[in-house]
Amino acid sequence: MRLLVTRPAPDAERQAEALRMRGHEVLVHPLLQIEFLDAGRLPLKGVQALVATSRNALRALARNEAKPKAVRRPLFVVGPATAAMAAALGFSEVTQGEGTAESLVPLIAGQCPAAKGRILHLAGERLAFDLKGALEARGLSVEQQVVYRALPVARLQPEVRTALADAALDAVVLMSPATARCWVRLSREAGLEARAAAVRHYCLSDAVAGALEDLGPDKVLIPEVPQEDRLLALIARDTAH
Repeated sequence: MRLLVTRPAPDAERQAEALRMRGHEVLVHPLLQIEFLDAGRLPLKGVQALVATSRNALRALARNEAKPKAVRRPLFVVGPATAAMAAALGFSEVTQGEGTAESLVPLIAGQCPAAKGRILHLAGERLAFDLKGALEARGLSVEQQVVYRALPVARLQPEVRTALADAALDAVVLMSPATARCWVRLSREAGLEARAAAVRHYCLSDAVAGALEDLGPDKVLIPEVPQEDRLLALIARDTAH
């Protein structure tokens, strides 16, 4: 099967290699480019715990001069890949959710008494879920620090346009609603909307699949748990037939 990997670098090539090892031909075309923002020294005074809802948030932290102090605090992350990166950065107390920011709400609320201090959320510029609002509704004080932004690319790569036009692409892997929206827009602008709708769409979550509504793809597959390893397992099962 010929698959298109669309997530930002450097995670795109890692995902592509995992798919190649399973016998697939893979095109890599990151539809979003990550730009790290100068957040200054992170405001850690009075912070009892940190939250990172993506690996890019941790990559931003790795560049920040407050990192040595930040890693001494408890950290909440969405899934195993982010947890592994956190451990590599030096965090020793990491609590992992079930693949979404929403799944972190009861964990944070249950482990972080409001009287103990603020929660610092290292976030991207655009968020799929209002974690700050959900935690504040439970009585917690939350500071959201935007440490990166994801910028959509302007057009599809020629190789991808050709593959779509020639019906030589079997499936696309989409990891975020923003990536899915970009895929829909670029396919339409290239005049290849019908071709794009005809390929399989492997989506990390219901939210990602929902961003494809305007495209109306023929087949959308979503893992039961929104984690990358579950998505790769779904692709393996689907392509084994």
